[in-house]
Amino acid sequence: MLQDLSIRNFAIIDELFLPLEDGLTVLTGETGAGKSIIIDAVQLLVGARGSAEFVRHGEKKAEIEGVFSAPEGHPVHVKCEEFGIDLEDEMVLLKRDISSSGKSTCRINGKLVTISILREVGSALIDIHGQHESQELMDESAHVHLLDQFGGKEINEAKTNYQEVYSKYDELRKQIRSLSENDQQMAHRLDLIQFQYKEIEEADLSLNEDEELMEEKIRLSNFEKLYESLQTAYDALQGEQRGLDWTGLAMSNIEHAADIDSELKSISDTVSSQFYLLEDSAREIRQHLDSLEFDPERLQIIEDRLNEINQLKRKYGSSIEEIMEYFSKIEEEIEAITNKDSSLEELKYRMESVKKDLNVEAENLTAVRKKWADILTEAIHGELKALYMDKAVFNVHFADVLPDRYKPDGTDDIEFYISTNPGEPLKPLIKVASGGEISRMMLALKTIFSQHQGITSIIFDEVDTGVSGRVAQAIAEKIYSISSHSQVLCISHLPQVAAISDRHLFISKEVKNDRTHTSVLPLDKEDRVKEISRMISGVEITDLTISHAEELINLAHTIKKSAV
Repeated sequence: MLQDLSIRNFAIIDELFLPLEDGLTVLTGETGAGKSIIIDAVQLLVGARGSAEFVRHGEKKAEIEGVFSAPEGHPVHVKCEEFGIDLEDEMVLLKRDISSSGKSTCRINGKLVTISILREVGSALIDIHGQHESQELMDESAHVHLLDQFGGKEINEAKTNYQEVYSKYDELRKQIRSLSENDQQMAHRLDLIQFQYKEIEEADLSLNEDEELMEEKIRLSNFEKLYESLQTAYDALQGEQRGLDWTGLAMSNIEHAADIDSELKSISDTVSSQFYLLEDSAREIRQHLDSLEFDPERLQIIEDRLNEINQLKRKYGSSIEEIMEYFSKIEEEIEAITNKDSSLEELKYRMESVKKDLNVEAENLTAVRKKWADILTEAIHGELKALYMDKAVFNVHFADVLPDRYKPDGTDDIEFYISTNPGEPLKPLIKVASGGEISRMMLALKTIFSQHQGITSIIFDEVDTGVSGRVAQAIAEKIYSISSHSQVLCISHLPQVAAISDRHLFISKEVKNDRTHTSVLPLDKEDRVKEISRMISGVEITDLTISHAEELINLAHTIKKSAV
């Protein structure tokens, strides 16, 4: 969950530190106080596009920082491991700075990252839903992913089986397309790869050749230093009054001493062993010295060969191994183009065989999806009933599958359909639902999916706009139920939502020294009653509105108690 949020020099916020807790936290305040600005800051924190306009006037940069707790097993661990980000104490620290010039800097646990990485990690931590924001619910292409997410393991297994066969099919399709290009393009391609093939073949490369040549080059380039070092080492060991003479003398005397005192036997053996090792080493140094020969012509040959290898690396791969792999690849391509007709026949035959397997896996994936679509439909109807949309009919619509229309995630075109009024036909959700209906539909889905997504925090930005009365109470209860699975932050104008929250934060702004400042105040019981009373009346707080506010809080308390 989001534990702490720090905002500095962002829009009308000079400095704001917001400690947060689990459960449902509601943010209220007058229009324009800065409630949505806080959500804008969180959106930037998790990868939204930023600009210099967000920086408070007169300041050099805006700073946003969020601390999240993510227990072992949370999806964000996989994301961080993928990008080489260390997680200490199961904590994730996101930081985003935006300078007055518009430059953006992103860090995760202190590591500098790109905006795309920040967005990937942020998507595993926070789900932000605003009334006017383009969400998955309003994007029909995302409906299949929502269904797959709901179906969990069973759909994922069926999809994985499909995708394994699809990858083979797609590769064969690309090869057939490549071979089916027009003759002129094919001839040009053949000329090019035949030239490349000949150039690599004539180079007669061998694995690790460049490394061995580089070692030899270093030896020849430093011949004098090498010879001098070996000669000095040999002279230090061999000759009168040199290392071996003195070690031999020590060995002889310690042997005599060991004959007298047996406790010195192990020392005597050690010294003897070291003497013979040094003697062998001196002999090997002498042999190496005798074999050394400076050959300037060989050095030039090595230089030329390394230049040739480097030229090939620039064209065909960063290493000899990659060049050899490319060589094998174009050898197969030359064979395929040269025998184009027979190659095409073989590829088409193989593709037909793979297509049969692909159809089997596609049909299985569709069947599993339809099974879970029925389960999702039933669950959605239950949630809609609780939101006073009991007359609404929800359906997961599967379009007719077109022949040979294979996609990476299956052959299904899936879209959510709904009818909100009896007698009306089912139509695409995005075309027929009103603002209030979309809010309730979204909450129904969030209630179901919050248990499957593993998202740490969910933020609702005025999703309850356009509803009132018993629907408002139902929405409040639904938002509260979502907070039992995920931390929820909610900006709301509904007193019912404020009353059922676990914590109530009041956002206000004031002018000091001709500058506007936004502040956040946690409300105690008495102030909370006053704020909810203000939300009920809109203008004047009366004894009646205070009574209504207290009644709402007591009702919410009863509902929360029964939900435990």
